[in-house]
Amino acid sequence: MNKFRKMIPYLLINVAIFYLLPLLGNSTGSFLIILLVIIPSSCFITSFVYGYNYGWNMILPIVIGIIFIPAIFIYFNSSAWVYVVGYSVISAAGVFIGKTNKKK
Repeated sequence: MNKFRKMIPYLLINVAIFYLLPLLGNSTGSFLIILLVIIPSSCFITSFVYGYNYGWNMILPIVIGIIFIPAIFIYFNSSAWVYVVGYSVISAAGVFIGKTNKKK
């Protein structure tokens, strides 16, 4: 339970980005930039900081993927399902690289 409490601020940042940022999208191009650049970058950065501060935890990338699922139904279409896996993988890479950089 203590590990999950440490994750809450990082997850809240991702929730805000997943659900508030698409409100700024007004065209297909802006939604593509959000999906392909901004959200993956934020997933990586928040996961990197978490990994740097707390070490390896595979739960964070899984939860990040899960919290993106409702955004698919709210803002995007069924073709966005692939991003669930993509954001989880990017998040796992961020946690791993953050943990690795902490040791150096």
